[in-house]
Amino acid sequence: MRIAMIGTGYVGLVSGVCFSDFGHDVICVDKDASKVARLQNGEVPIYEPGLDQLMAKNVAAGRLSFTADLAAAVDGAEAVFIAVGTPTRRGDGHADLSYVMAAAEEIAAALTGYAVVVTKSTVPVGTNRQVKQVIAKVNPQAGFDVASNPEFLREGAAIEDFMKPDRVVVGIQNERAAEVMAEVYRPLYLRDFPILTTDLESAEMIKYAANAFLAAKITFINEVAGLCERVGADVKEVSRGIGFDGRIGNKFLHAGPGYGGSCFPKDTAALARIGQDHAFPMRITETVIRVNDEVKTRMVEKLRDACDGSFNGKIIAVLGVTFKPNTDDMREAPSLTIVPALVGGGAKVRVVDPQGRAEGEALLPGVKWEEDPYKAAQNADLVVLLTEWNEFRALDLKKLARKMETPRMADLRNIYSAKVAKRAGFATYTSVGRENVK
Repeated sequence: MRIAMIGTGYVGLVSGVCFSDFGHDVICVDKDASKVARLQNGEVPIYEPGLDQLMAKNVAAGRLSFTADLAAAVDGAEAVFIAVGTPTRRGDGHADLSYVMAAAEEIAAALTGYAVVVTKSTVPVGTNRQVKQVIAKVNPQAGFDVASNPEFLREGAAIEDFMKPDRVVVGIQNERAAEVMAEVYRPLYLRDFPILTTDLESAEMIKYAANAFLAAKITFINEVAGLCERVGADVKEVSRGIGFDGRIGNKFLHAGPGYGGSCFPKDTAALARIGQDHAFPMRITETVIRVNDEVKTRMVEKLRDACDGSFNGKIIAVLGVTFKPNTDDMREAPSLTIVPALVGGGAKVRVVDPQGRAEGEALLPGVKWEEDPYKAAQNADLVVLLTEWNEFRALDLKKLARKMETPRMADLRNIYSAKVAKRAGFATYTSVGRENVK
């Protein structure tokens, strides 16, 4: 089957590579000629474990190629995926659909035969019908249908999520489109992975509802962590205790410095705005957004307390700045709130992150980048564990403490424990919702 993937960002590139591994003939399109050239040379512009090898395998097999020529890619394609960005629009919280609609116009002009135009981008309810109107207006003679196929890829585990999904959601309007989408996902049908076929609006809503629920779950446990600190409870034990309940589950119940990334902040804002536009305020989602922002601010105050009330003149080592491990993504990361507060308060900040430097250098001015956590901790007054990379899960804490001017740790991911930190020689240990060493 011939597939055109419009957009080679995170979703488009991962999806295109994985579709080619299904055996489809996939052409990935991007307007950025330099990016296309890099892809053609085998360079992967994002960090996703295993993506480089999978891409090289399918390029070598002749099933995967890259181009800046959208018309050539769409010509003869049976399914055309739109996987362009839908960032939050400044000022009103809406998802910016300008890239989606621009892609729809170009696809319309390039269509030469029947194709299903599939929106992979995260878009508000009603967008696929707008895409259909745009294509029909630009090319009234075009033979096409539209489909909604939202992505559910976790950065750092995207290939596994694509190949072994919890579910695939497909929104369609007729049987012909359903048949094309069934062929697209035939390998998953054969392996009995859940394929949910629904109407366009339900498919669009499923994406937002899922991410808003997960964001709410994270925010809930972060709020519980704050109360645990007041009453002397251990949020890790609380999380385990409620997570054993099958109605709740143990995922997304890890207290920390708040959620970030490319999806949760954008999608919760968009869902809240959709509710406002339809005179049905999404009050839980609106509260989740507000509380998540407050959590990040609370982390800054936690660090200030660990520095005896002031950052001024302190040397602080920050371990991890990406929004989560196994990605280079800095979008809406807690570090973008916390690190500037440290620098603005007069601290000398050293940063270590296995993949974050490429984006982080522009986003976190005024910090010094180090490759080694022990070097970053040399003569430091505080070390902050901000992203739970595997590299930071088995640190030699005794060595780390000896390197520091004042051995103090703020473990904002609850990787270690008060007993372990105290035994290693830390004078103070601050965590989230658990016992501390003071």
